[in-house]
Amino acid sequence: MTFLALCLAFASIALDDALNGTIGWAYGGGPEGARDLLAAIAASMITVAGVSFSVMIVALTLASQQFGPRLLRNFMRDTGNQIVLGTFIATFTYCLIVLRTIRSAESEFVPHVSVTLAIVFALASLGVLIYFIHHAAVSIQAPELIAMVANDVETGIERLFPEKLGRSAEENDEKLSERSLGDFEAHGRVIPAATTGYVQSIANDSLMAVAKQNDLILLLKCRPGDFIIEGEELAKARPEDCVDEEVTRKIQRAFVYGNQRTHLQDLEFSLQQLVEVAVRALSPGVNDPFTAINCIDRIAAALSLLAQRSFPSPFRHDEGGSLRVIAKPVQFAEVLNATFDPIRQYGRSSPLVTLRLLEAISRITKRATREGDLAALFNQALVIERGSHEGLPEERDREAVKERFGHTVLTLQERRAWQEEQARRAIR
Repeated sequence: MTFLALCLAFASIALDDALNGTIGWAYGGGPEGARDLLAAIAASMITVAGVSFSVMIVALTLASQQFGPRLLRNFMRDTGNQIVLGTFIATFTYCLIVLRTIRSAESEFVPHVSVTLAIVFALASLGVLIYFIHHAAVSIQAPELIAMVANDVETGIERLFPEKLGRSAEENDEKLSERSLGDFEAHGRVIPAATTGYVQSIANDSLMAVAKQNDLILLLKCRPGDFIIEGEELAKARPEDCVDEEVTRKIQRAFVYGNQRTHLQDLEFSLQQLVEVAVRALSPGVNDPFTAINCIDRIAAALSLLAQRSFPSPFRHDEGGSLRVIAKPVQFAEVLNATFDPIRQYGRSSPLVTLRLLEAISRITKRATREGDLAALFNQALVIERGSHEGLPEERDREAVKERFGHTVLTLQERRAWQEEQARRAIR
């Protein structure tokens, strides 16, 4: 936006120079008035920009203390905040460039069109300031922040688990898995990690290209989100005689490391941000179960969406149908346990949280399509109900949890019966 303001300033000055006179609708004052007007706008813009930066810092501090430091990136990449600061700085830059062209000597020059545009930008900045005051007040509210993180989760599910996965897995993948894994353990060439850090993403196309060019099969030992220490096993490749130092470096370059996890290929990271907000809300110092319930509702919506998606096969084949990469798959049960376990553990003494967790499992169950997912949901519900025996001292609360657990089990049984009926129809 600042660069565009620079270009617009030079363009408007060139237009004023070409017109060489006053236009009816443009600013009609003299050089002193134009100079004072531009100086006032520039000074006010840089002041408001500084205040806006201060407000953002306060919001970031509050968010870090209440919701956790991992959520700071959501404020830093917020489009509204970027537009606000960009508008103020761009207006300041525009006024500064136009201001230097005003001359009051013998060759008097007043850029009437440019000054008029500066007034328009100042009025627009006033509207942006009003928007920023409202946006800053809304963005630090827990429901809004939770909804923003939940939107990232749903976007990640859409990107990593699309409706159509393209080429389906081979029917003999299970047998291929046992044979290939055995061969890798016995004869696979270890590809060590080149550095220490979190695996932020994996360049799948580059990895496939290296495997195809060198006629390799790669077994990935990690996935985005894992922390790798330099020298640890990053992957294994076979046949060993096709792997030299150059091939090893190409495979290593396909893994992108960083000091922190990102949401690009790491679905659990986005979900764990919601878990962190919930756990902080359940801490004795905060004791805010309603914020935790808000997080549980959003997690339930995300897992309901995930339960309806087909998980990509860990076996990746090239265009010719040859197995090239065996990835480390993401399992629904892992995602479920990684999100529900911390909330269950910290919220076991809260009847509200315990009941909402069981209700969330019922909601997810209604959309689950795999038997393994239903088993994982039942196990999670069983652990939640069992934990209430010690976590809830009141008999009435324990009875309420037991009743809700019964409804959850009934929902699971109905879903299993529905799946069996669908399977029988498919066979017919």
